[in-house]
Amino acid sequence: MASGTALIYDDEMTSYKLLWDNPECDIEVPERLLSSYEQLKHYHLVERCVHVPVREGTEEEIMLVHSSEYLEVVKSTQTMNEEELRRVSENYDAVYFHPNTYRCAKLAVGATLQLVDSVMSGKVRNGMALVRPPGHHSQRNAANGFCVFNNVAIAAQYAKRRYGLQRILIVDWDVHHGQGIQYVFEEDPSVLYYSWHRYEHQQFWPLLRESDYDAVGQGKGKGFNLNVPWNKVGMGNSDYLAAFFHVLLPVAFEFVPELILVSSGYDSGIGDPEGQMNATPECFAHLTHFLMQLANGRLCAVLEGGYHLKSLSESVCMTVKTLLRDPLPQISGEMAPCLSAVESIQNVRAAHKPYWKCLMYEEATPLHDLSTKSQQMMEAELIQTSTHPTAEQAVGTTSSDEAIKTDRFLESHMKNILFPVPPVKTAAAIVSKAHAHLLPISVQVEMEMNAQELKTLVSGFDAELVKEEKALLSLQNVVAVLDKILKKKVCNGIAESSVASVSTTFALKRCFDFGLQRVLCIVVGDMDLELNLDDGKILLMNICQKQQTEKTNSKYHISLNWKECVLGTKFVTA
Repeated sequence: MASGTALIYDDEMTSYKLLWDNPECDIEVPERLLSSYEQLKHYHLVERCVHVPVREGTEEEIMLVHSSEYLEVVKSTQTMNEEELRRVSENYDAVYFHPNTYRCAKLAVGATLQLVDSVMSGKVRNGMALVRPPGHHSQRNAANGFCVFNNVAIAAQYAKRRYGLQRILIVDWDVHHGQGIQYVFEEDPSVLYYSWHRYEHQQFWPLLRESDYDAVGQGKGKGFNLNVPWNKVGMGNSDYLAAFFHVLLPVAFEFVPELILVSSGYDSGIGDPEGQMNATPECFAHLTHFLMQLANGRLCAVLEGGYHLKSLSESVCMTVKTLLRDPLPQISGEMAPCLSAVESIQNVRAAHKPYWKCLMYEEATPLHDLSTKSQQMMEAELIQTSTHPTAEQAVGTTSSDEAIKTDRFLESHMKNILFPVPPVKTAAAIVSKAHAHLLPISVQVEMEMNAQELKTLVSGFDAELVKEEKALLSLQNVVAVLDKILKKKVCNGIAESSVASVSTTFALKRCFDFGLQRVLCIVVGDMDLELNLDDGKILLMNICQKQQTEKTNSKYHISLNWKECVLGTKFVTA
């Protein structure tokens, strides 16, 4: 299996910038790339990645998505003066050209394809391309929204042609709808496109009706276009995770992609002036982790938007740390999605019910009387009758203050959530050390504990167990691995035990003795555990065959019965 994470970056992609005053475009600056790369160096992530050289995308590759006429227009900007560049830029929506734009755009395409080649050839497991200009808005005949060539769409077409792929998942977590990608693949069932985006009932750029939840694709592509429209600002970690859990992941696991391309826009993160959302950088670590469980881990992240430099750079680092398989930081904030997010998620699930088995039992119907619609009407009336600025209007006058506040918050926040990566990823404690050679080389096999020390430890839990050699051996395995995890010497581990219920109860007590306040305990199989769930410190999930109705009177006990469903598949699998 492939290992390693590629990082693709070239300073030359910072060599173009806006040459005239244009408030619409002045946030797209070279520092977006520079700050991200510098922060990667700060966290010593650059040296841990596999470096892949950048190349130019060829004209043939660019024309996998774009027309030759449009390609010639972009090519002609290389020799234009400022006034000519300005006139060409005005032909498109929210775009500026520079004499170096064409060269940088070709490098952005080539870098993306280099990443695809590195992943598909097995040179690396996954990777990230820090590219500029971004791509997901650009269309066959038009630049759009800072985007010149559609890097990710070209990569998908390239991967299909060169590697014969039949199922590609594109995840677009930029705060703007990637309509350019949608237009390319809306009739193509070989590409599943998922986008969440600030929409506000079509009042936010790009102001398109086809960005709503009911744009499910066309022709053979129906069901393969997933739009999650955010109808209010302020969406945070819980909203993003809910959209993944209830929309993307069920469909993606059913789709079974062979490659994942991520349009990694971080303007959906906290502090960004475009998105005005509240997701903190560690949220992107968790999103990346979930995606890594698909396509045998073949994942290519390609930079799109992100205009608050600190928020952007920290989020890029969280993505790369996760690709490197570092432990995930604890995600912060309240984990209940807001009403507007729930409404959007329900509408997407209802719209896609006819196309996916995982949604076939969905009982909900699309909601038309959305909570945010009445609020939007009230705000519109207020604007018409009041001489005072609205909240949105007031933001513009204090944007620099807000940016400074976000900088300070992130400086403190990242220190609180990050911790050194343990020197060992996985530990194992097994009964027969003779079988240790069957484990992967990277797994550290734990040695036996001091017998007297173990007996002292166990007697504090249950004095009778000290007399049982079989139980002692099992508990020794548990302590050997668990203590290493609790002391952050290893990331995770596995312990072999012949007395599972006793070992589980002992492990939970050990966690609380160490000072933990909340532990998730997942039990697969029928097991009788005498646990006190009243204090809320343990969330017990039991996947079993036996009905356990007498034990499920606590919200901290979730029982899932493993039984045949009407389709004959196992409940857990379903």
